[in-house]
Amino acid sequence: MAALRFVRSVLKSFQAESGLEPRLFGENIRVTAAEPGRVDFELDIKKEHTNRLDIIHGGTIASMVDLGGSLAVASRGLFATGVSTDLNVTYLNSGGQVGDVLKAVVKCDKFGKTLAYTSIQFTNAKGEIAARGSHTKYVALARKHPQNIVEKLSHPHRK
Repeated sequence: MAALRFVRSVLKSFQAESGLEPRLFGENIRVTAAEPGRVDFELDIKKEHTNRLDIIHGGTIASMVDLGGSLAVASRGLFATGVSTDLNVTYLNSGGQVGDVLKAVVKCDKFGKTLAYTSIQFTNAKGEIAARGSHTKYVALARKHPQNIVEKLSHPHRK
């Protein structure tokens, strides 16, 4: 439960402080579950998320890979989630159209002192894998942020 509250607070900070996330996602994105090393989130697809084919734009999904990687790092207790060093997206099926919900599961595969490696899978409303991605983040400086709770989330039995 601590991870879910913390990840939601990090998403709220992105929505309040970032230039991109509030404009692209607005209130249409939400974290549905979180535990140390894993976050489930979803996006209600709106017109502003689509391309000329009226399906979700690849750039929207790429931005979700970026945000998802940050949320996975947050699930390990970092409030400051570092900076991107690498981002990859592979598109497999349509992610959906206006009115659909695109679901994502992101994992923090390795959480080191300098780098964090994340992977993400997107599922469309038909239950198909729409895309998968990976995101590497430089976290060495982020580990110094005063709002981090790394120790608490690495020992979940501690309140």
